[in-house]
Amino acid sequence: MESIKNRRTIRKYQSKDIPAELLNSLLEESFRASTMGNMQLYSVVVTRDQEMKVKLAPAHFNQPMVTSAPVVLTFCADFNRFSKWCRQRKAEPGYDNPISFLNAATDALLVTQNFCTLAEENGLGICYLGTTIYNPDQIVKVLELPELVMPVATITVGYPDECPEQPDRLPLTGIVHEETYHDYTPEMIDEIYAYKESLPENKHFVEINHTETLAQIFTDIRYKKSDNELMSETLRRTLKEQGFEK
Repeated sequence: MESIKNRRTIRKYQSKDIPAELLNSLLEESFRASTMGNMQLYSVVVTRDQEMKVKLAPAHFNQPMVTSAPVVLTFCADFNRFSKWCRQRKAEPGYDNPISFLNAATDALLVTQNFCTLAEENGLGICYLGTTIYNPDQIVKVLELPELVMPVATITVGYPDECPEQPDRLPLTGIVHEETYHDYTPEMIDEIYAYKESLPENKHFVEINHTETLAQIFTDIRYKKSDNELMSETLRRTLKEQGFEK
């Protein structure tokens, strides 16, 4: 699919709305994704209301796409619906545990990727917000998510109003392992990351941030250990509050 080979993240959108019938059709098609035990352990919260987008924005570090995109989709791991069905059918569910969260999160992420692929094939642009798992407690509150429902991915969607450069990707040889995992030698690491490190924009990042290497941009500025530990604690606490950990 050309839309996959040429895909890029879209952060600026036209004011044109997405028809409900198109959005619902794309969502329904995306639900054909593989799912654990055919249970469909996910829900999607569709946000179109501007006031609701404003309420969601702080959880996503106020990235402008959240309030400027016509639609924001929050994909959730959901064992609430299935557990209610079980109890109404005289079956006692046992899904208040981490493995159940992981199963539901996997279901939700498979659907998320299906939706993104379908949306782009139909002329829409998307931006994946990794901030969802940084501040899940805020999203739970804004979207009024009940027990056994946990946000795992947020996508902003709209008709593109930009065509940015396509981001780089690591070579196939750096990612694919035949038969068993083959650990990386220092020479292999140099080769795998050579192109990324050679890009002018990445060299510029190193220069303006006064770091010695591009890797230090990630470890010391963008994804710091202290931040990861703080957000991990928020994630653990929210999982417990949502009933996935005792």
